[in-house]
Amino acid sequence: MSFRSHLIATFSAALLSAALLFNQGALAQDSEAKAPVIVFAAASLKNALDAISSAWQQESGQSTKISYAASSTLAKQLEQDAPAHIFISADLDWMDYVEKKALIDTKSRSDLLGNKLVLIAPKDSKAAIDLKEGADLGKLLGNGRLAVGNVESVPAGKYAKAALEKLGMWPQVASKLAQAESVRAALLLVSRGEASLGIVYQTDAASDPNVKIVATFPADSHPPIIYPIALTTKATDAAKSFFSYIKSPKAVPLFEAQGFTMLK
Repeated sequence: MSFRSHLIATFSAALLSAALLFNQGALAQDSEAKAPVIVFAAASLKNALDAISSAWQQESGQSTKISYAASSTLAKQLEQDAPAHIFISADLDWMDYVEKKALIDTKSRSDLLGNKLVLIAPKDSKAAIDLKEGADLGKLLGNGRLAVGNVESVPAGKYAKAALEKLGMWPQVASKLAQAESVRAALLLVSRGEASLGIVYQTDAASDPNVKIVATFPADSHPPIIYPIALTTKATDAAKSFFSYIKSPKAVPLFEAQGFTMLK
């Protein structure tokens, strides 16, 4: 082979290699763009976030996959390298937890939503109480069970325990708790009549026609209910787009329709 032929062959091989690399890169980008945005979100966000996701998908043509569970469960899954792109917690503690594990983009973190803590009963219940210090919640409960999220790990359960302790009701009900894996699981226990009363967020109560709000806990009886949001370190461009949409004015009425308050 002449030097000229060898040069042409080498140049052609280099061009082919570059083209293959370019195509592989383009295919990878295309694959990432078509892959769903994976969101880990507190169980209480389901109705609002499903509506926001649907609106974004119609507008962007992209898709989402949202896993709803207790914030504690989701945080632990993130720690086990779950491939989520966005995390929305129902309290600051679990967002702090994943931040300390270097699992989120700290610059993206912000406080997104607020909520209220309420006492609920099945829709036909005649239960009534003024949730103030000294009120006898134990008497109202009788031989029934009080449904709550796990008081050691689930944010709604932690808020519930704090409120009950602050109001002096904890000793009355501590032995009558039906602790659930998430706030939505606690809601379901009351909705099905398996628990006489329950403590959930106002937004959860609004989502289920089979329960009614008996009373609202005073705001100063528990830490402020704050939902922080952040991108994870695995966030894609599509995830960043959905993240921006969640925080945009377009999402506000969908959150507010479920009873959330906007904090940004």
